[in-house]
Amino acid sequence: MEKKDNKALYEPKENKMGIMPVPKLLITMAAPMIFSMLVQALYNVVDSFFVSRVHEDALTALSLAFPIQNLMIAVSTGTGVGVNAMLSKSLGEGNRENVNKAAKNGIFLAICSYVLFLLFGIFGTRPFMESQTDSVRIIEYGVQYLTICSVACLGIYIQIIFERLLQGTGKTFITMWTQLTGAIINIVLDPILIFGFFGLPALGVAGAAIATVAGQIVAAIVAIICNLKFNKEIDFSFKGFRPDIKAIGRIYAVGFPSILMVAISSIMTYTMNKILIGFTTTAVAVFGAYFKLQSFVFMPIFGLNNGMIPIVAYNYGARKRSRVTGTIKLSVAFAEAMMAVGVLIFQFFGKGLLISGFDASETMVALGVPALRIISLHFLLAGFCIISSSVFQALGNGVFSLLISFARQLLVLLPAAYLLSLSGRVEMVWWSFLIAEFASLVLCSVFLRVTYNKKLKMLDA
Repeated sequence: MEKKDNKALYEPKENKMGIMPVPKLLITMAAPMIFSMLVQALYNVVDSFFVSRVHEDALTALSLAFPIQNLMIAVSTGTGVGVNAMLSKSLGEGNRENVNKAAKNGIFLAICSYVLFLLFGIFGTRPFMESQTDSVRIIEYGVQYLTICSVACLGIYIQIIFERLLQGTGKTFITMWTQLTGAIINIVLDPILIFGFFGLPALGVAGAAIATVAGQIVAAIVAIICNLKFNKEIDFSFKGFRPDIKAIGRIYAVGFPSILMVAISSIMTYTMNKILIGFTTTAVAVFGAYFKLQSFVFMPIFGLNNGMIPIVAYNYGARKRSRVTGTIKLSVAFAEAMMAVGVLIFQFFGKGLLISGFDASETMVALGVPALRIISLHFLLAGFCIISSSVFQALGNGVFSLLISFARQLLVLLPAAYLLSLSGRVEMVWWSFLIAEFASLVLCSVFLRVTYNKKLKMLDA
């Protein structure tokens, strides 16, 4: 009897990801993340909202700085995706040792990543801005903003890795509060520091950067506290810790393709800015405004992904095929519904979004309204593609996601944009997004069929 009791004591209960009905589980896991990602979208746009009231050149500078900020997020979220997948799969297998290895090595990698961007912030920001424009005012705005965001970016790395640890164990609701805290700090501090309220000096774009990193640092502290208090599946003691090469390899087997995917996005944005600045700096400002606005459409899909990935990874580890496929189908349906709403908003309310969001001039509105209408046509195709890419990552086929991103952005989007720019009409450049997304749809469909046949078909029903 004593042995039986001991076994019951140490045998872990199955996580809700393996037993809760899929529709309820996905909604439970994803809804807090969708909310937090909407908050994150507001977080992303608020700097541009206030900075556009400083000067249009300041908005252009933030657009030119965006590829590096995007790369920071790429490294942090890519590492987080790898940690999330390894941790969730290990939970599904009941392997607590690998759960702890995933968490501790993920935190170690987050700190290493920060050091790289610290060095860039000290030595690389001015050469980067000068490589895109010769406007002294835009360069100075960009150097001020990007230096602060790079040198003080530790908060974003700690925040994201600790949020992924909560997500990986199914505690997505808690991460809503970490992101909400960071966003509120940023939103409150932005106007105070940019325009100099309450007796403080007006810092302009530097104030926007300080507000951003302050929000990240506070959110990171909250995420650490929440993990220590609520995440009992993970042992956070670093006594005797040594980096584990095998664990790091497993994390980056999934996460590195994700990093490269967003890094490819940074290359695309950098090159697209170079193409657009050949027309006018206002076209770059429009492109930057589009990226901020589209985040309100795409970030909820990424929140859905963050809820979906641990469910797929857990049930794949537990060999429950019907739960994996059911989660994927439901996620695609939700994503397409969100994208349909996004298309309608961009088609009918583009002018109001530009004027209210970015204090747009008549020239910016004239360029921006057609841009939003044309680019948004690819949203419906993108919903399926985003979910498919996340499925590949959750099942350990991150290389498929990488190939799709590479083909879409570098092999199709940029060449199409360049060729269309030769027409001399900037509105033609925007059609390259629809062309590239169609190519992505074809590849996603093929790879999804291959993944099902090789990884899911043989699982238990």
